[in-house]
Amino acid sequence: MVPALGLMSGTSLDGVDVAWIATDGELRIEPGPAFTLPYPHDFRERLRSVLGGAGPVAAVEAELTRLHAEAVMRFRQRHPDRRYSLVGFHGHTILHRPAERRTWQIGDGALLARLVGCDVIADFRGADIAAGGQGAPLAPLFHAALAAPLVKPLAVLNIGGVANLTWIGAREHEILAFDTGPGNALIDDWARQHTGRAADIDGALADTGQAADTLISRFLEHPFFARKPPKSLDRDDFRDFAPHSLTPADGAATLTEMTAAAIAAARRHFPEAAREWLVCGGGRHNPALMAALARRLAVPVRPVEAVGWNGDALEAQAFAYLAVRSTRGLALSLPSTTGAPFPVRGGILFASESPPRPEA
Repeated sequence: MVPALGLMSGTSLDGVDVAWIATDGELRIEPGPAFTLPYPHDFRERLRSVLGGAGPVAAVEAELTRLHAEAVMRFRQRHPDRRYSLVGFHGHTILHRPAERRTWQIGDGALLARLVGCDVIADFRGADIAAGGQGAPLAPLFHAALAAPLVKPLAVLNIGGVANLTWIGAREHEILAFDTGPGNALIDDWARQHTGRAADIDGALADTGQAADTLISRFLEHPFFARKPPKSLDRDDFRDFAPHSLTPADGAATLTEMTAAAIAAARRHFPEAAREWLVCGGGRHNPALMAALARRLAVPVRPVEAVGWNGDALEAQAFAYLAVRSTRGLALSLPSTTGAPFPVRGGILFASESPPRPEA
């Protein structure tokens, strides 16, 4: 069992998630403490400004890396008894164009390794993209390992800025994964524009509005939903569906229903219907969204805490798990999770004594 830290900066732009696990990179997983270091408001706006790959990327990357180092140091202060020999550093995705074989996660692995004095695995997606895969989602192998003792078929749904799911069948190695559509991103951007808040807290704005069914129907006609998985998205791929003609409340209600409708539409691709859905990520904290999912899916929809998982830490845990797999030469993705033609190994090791990365 290898003790490792996982670091995740998700498409919701809220902060750095840090999680400790010990694992063999296969079925043995011992979860431990986790916490989130929220991004300062000013940095969140600087990070938002480089989405798409424009603006002061190098400066933001350096700042992001140092904030990740700060998160690791705070973890050490809080949990001095939790030793680890490896850090899985996802960085932050600012551009994802798998059809063009492009994905861009900012974050300087060599700098982080020097700052925290520990070996770092970074660049988890590059090898999969180079092999012809989507480069995402990457948490499914971790989801499947956690779900080994659970009744199946089962869907594990992660609602971050983009929503993605892992369908796990009853037979060994029966797994399918893909992005379903927008997660929190459109709702968060709408709330930020109309209320000044970072999100629609507790779905309060959506609860006072009326969803526009015609806009939802038009949204569901997008060819992405009919396309067979594996498939993945950039955070802003659906930004043109923001319902600018609606009131703030009606727009929030419409975007919430759009997100739920896209997730429900994903069922057409399942080999067999899921008996239940387990939800992680920030979206599970939105009662309006969870209610819409329960209504549309018509099977049990529960936060992952119902089976003893930590829904706020799951993605960070996944990158600790994948870091260990990387050091053991195990695949990080499968043809059924990213569309790569074969199981793909990945990740780049930055030893704690790594020399500075050359400037581009």
